[in-house]
Amino acid sequence: MTSNAINTTTTELPLVAGEWPLDPYHSAVGFSIRHLGISKVRGSFTEFEAGLVVGGTPAECAVTATISLASIDTGNADRDAHVSSADLLDVESRPTMVFRSTEISGQGEDWTMTGDLTIGDVTRPVTLAVEFGGVVDSVVDGRRHAGFEATGEIRRSEFGLKFAPGMLGEVVKISLDMQFIEP
Repeated sequence: MTSNAINTTTTELPLVAGEWPLDPYHSAVGFSIRHLGISKVRGSFTEFEAGLVVGGTPAECAVTATISLASIDTGNADRDAHVSSADLLDVESRPTMVFRSTEISGQGEDWTMTGDLTIGDVTRPVTLAVEFGGVVDSVVDGRRHAGFEATGEIRRSEFGLKFAPGMLGEVVKISLDMQFIEP
């Protein structure tokens, strides 16, 4: 059975209540940032955890995610080592980025998720646009899977990441593709 939309005329969600674990093999955390103002560097974080708690309504749902900043992968090992160093991200003192949703709302195809994003000792509110990909019974494991895409952006300086002005852009675009498995 496949469902591609959330019925907003009722409080019923197409997901059963409970804690939906992440399917890490079908999920990804990506980003892009301008370099020298003329092109984008794209990358991902390869180590992350996420959870989805489903309640009876969107207001009763919650998402959490923890990303290991040391797992950065831009396709260039030397660049990744420099970005991880004390010159830039300083993963020794800022090992993770943590997101905790505070509100999920919307209707039709327009959904948003607002939450608190913490990098190091700085926490700021972030709003992500969310696309619900639907629910399907997996032919591989026989369990129901739900897919979501969330996109948004943060400003580096708001999180104390003020390194390399002029070389790296201020705005970091975030793209999350997450698949969760029914409990």
